[in-house]
Amino acid sequence: MKKLSSLNKQSFIQGTLILLAAGIINRMLGFIPRIVLPRVIGAEGVGLYQLGYPFFILLVTVITGGLPLAVAKMVAEAEGQNRPDKSKQILRTALALSLALGIFFTMVALASASWVSNVLLTDNRVFYTFIAMIPMLCIIAVSAVYRGYFQGRQNMIPSALSSVLESVIRIFAMLWFSWLLLPKGIAFAAAGAMIGVTVGEIAGMLALLWQYYFIVRKDRPEPGPQPEDSTDATVPKKEPSEAQPTGSLLKRLLGISIPVTAGRLVGSVSYLLESIITARSLALAGIATAVATAQYGALQGMVIPLLLLPGALTSSLAVSLVPSLSEAAARKDLSMIHKRMHQALRLALVTGAPFAVLMYILAVPLCSLLYGNADTAPMLRLIAPFAVFLYVQAPLQAALQAMDRPGRALVNTLIGAVVKILLILLLASQPQYGIYGAIIAIIANSILVTLLHGYSVVSLISLSLRIRDLFKIAAAMIIMGAGAQFAYTSIPVAGAQWIQFIFAATVGLLIYLGICLLSGLVSVRDMDRLPFIKRWR
Repeated sequence: MKKLSSLNKQSFIQGTLILLAAGIINRMLGFIPRIVLPRVIGAEGVGLYQLGYPFFILLVTVITGGLPLAVAKMVAEAEGQNRPDKSKQILRTALALSLALGIFFTMVALASASWVSNVLLTDNRVFYTFIAMIPMLCIIAVSAVYRGYFQGRQNMIPSALSSVLESVIRIFAMLWFSWLLLPKGIAFAAAGAMIGVTVGEIAGMLALLWQYYFIVRKDRPEPGPQPEDSTDATVPKKEPSEAQPTGSLLKRLLGISIPVTAGRLVGSVSYLLESIITARSLALAGIATAVATAQYGALQGMVIPLLLLPGALTSSLAVSLVPSLSEAAARKDLSMIHKRMHQALRLALVTGAPFAVLMYILAVPLCSLLYGNADTAPMLRLIAPFAVFLYVQAPLQAALQAMDRPGRALVNTLIGAVVKILLILLLASQPQYGIYGAIIAIIANSILVTLLHGYSVVSLISLSLRIRDLFKIAAAMIIMGAGAQFAYTSIPVAGAQWIQFIFAATVGLLIYLGICLLSGLVSVRDMDRLPFIKRWR
């Protein structure tokens, strides 16, 4: 029983590490199609794939949005009260809601596909990609609820395993279908890549359902009330009086999820408007449709994913923070809230900073090695120094949501979105800026939203920021950058370009780690928390 329990619930650090491991694996796996796909269908094909994607994100946000977070929060409370039957009722209610929304918006998407591709977008070849992604809506609706359920039980293993399986299947399916449909044209090849994503989502959903049956159903004897659950004839009268009717659960689910959905909807609408306005602004700047599609594909399909690669940690922190902070807030344990926030922010900064440095210093070899040319390197170099704001943003937003302040996160995100769209309109439409105008707008958005989230969290819980740590990280970044630059340009290593790149990156990372240990940013105690370090010692 004890062994089962340890598998079904992890601590904050353990849960974060599990999701981090899965996130890193997924990001690494995700780069396989991002490296190979441009070589198969070209930057223009990637642009068609990316132009349709914001509409998909918008629909997914409306369908799921804050529902997984609401499920996680409510299940965490029910499990804390040792009431697994209430957890099951929450799961059933959330599934019914998400499936109803999924079916409705699937029909809406099918009906509007032609209008979206021919009227809203500048390139009507995106129609086939749009149609190919519609089947995913109901699949993701189901998967999102199950992920929220497992996260509410503070069991991150099912989410991690399903996401890794989904990534592996998606890679092979994307490349296979895009290659298979390439003879029919770039538009069909881009649609083939989206069909591959759908296949991956189906695999991820099936993995979650399998784990629900074999992990949740099989360990029912463990909690005290479980034997009573098997006699369903006597429970109904007892359970509703404690758990409230399904209507009340639905009302609470909506009460928690709607503000979060609204906040995420701002980001999704912003992303959608960004794709439409960027394409139209580039046209106003005199850039041909095919070239503009290729430039947008390079930015959204190559540069931004590379920039978000270290975000695996911040996403893991954000997911783990919600149940952990919700539990601490329910106990009114302010010291634990402060501790968790300091842990999350320090981890996000210390781990994200060196990647930002490497992407700035080694932008040219990195883009050459990954994408076969260095054309995207100037874009990456411009945006890389500001990536640290993105890495800190996720845990800050998760903290606001966990402490019932999703409205504050919504306002902050809305302000950032308005500023970004205005800057794209102002800058990207001018020939001297072009696509770099959109990049400047993205930078301004990430800085502004992160600062607003930070101010909101500090005001809400009276969190004292450790300014000295910020200066230490900045100094470590500068010294690391100088070391990596020197290693790449002044210490020749025999062999191919990738060997020189790995050598310079390793030198930079070792310098950074040494400074972090000497300055106290990372301690031996922090290292001891990692499972593989414990085994060695």
